[in-house]
Parts: sequence; structure tokens; C-alpha cells
Amino acid sequence: MVNFKPLDPEFPIDHQLAVEAGPVVLVNLFTVDSAEQDALVEAWRSDALWMKKQPGYISTQLHKAIGDGSMYLNYAVWDSVADFRAAFSNPEFQQQLSHYPSSAVTAPHLFEKIAVPNCCTS
Repeated sequence: MVNFKPLDPEFPIDHQLAVEAGPVVLVNLFTVDSAEQDALVEAWRSDALWMKKQPGYISTQLHKAIGDGSMYLNYAVWDSVADFRAAFSNPEFQQQLSHYPSSAVTAPHLFEKIAVPNCCTS
């Protein structure tokens, strides 16, 4: 079972799920014992295949830290917090969390794109 750790303890994911916003980006940092990296990737793959079928899902990409570390970053785009909340809270998805290795720790957080003049648009 994956263990949750807030990326921002002052406004963790369970608080964010109550905010209405969209589109949103889920950034999810994973750490795992080096011997369980393959199991983490397989559990994430199973989740990603399930999430791809959910309303509001746009895309996802898993990244691995370079070098010998065992940290991963998942970046997923959703139409809205409501869509992500429905998928994340779904009992079928919640049951899948037991497939993660016992050493896995995840730190999910939702973000909105912002405009910065001369750099990026909203």
C-alpha cells in the first residue's frame, strides 16, 4: 500500500480536492526502496491505464530521477479538479493503491497554469 505524504502540509491534496478549478496538473512525487522500483512502475502503469479511461483525463507522463536514485515524478493533466476528484475517489481506484510496494511514498499536489508576461500564457 502506498503511503501518502503531503507536498504542502498547509494545503494537502484532500483540501485541494474541495477546490473547483480547471484545467489542472497533478504533480506526484514517488519514492521507493531501490529493490522495489519495478513494482512501483508496474503499479503506476496499472493506475495510469485505469485513469486514461476516466472522464476529464487528458494525459500523463512518468519520469525517473537521473542517476541511481529511486525517485519518480508523475505529471498528469486533467480538465478539472472535479474530474480528478471523481477518478481519485472512485472505490475501484482506491482498491488499486494496495498494489504499490510497501516502501512507496507518494506526495500528490494539484496545480493551475498561470500566465507570466513574456514567458508563458495561461
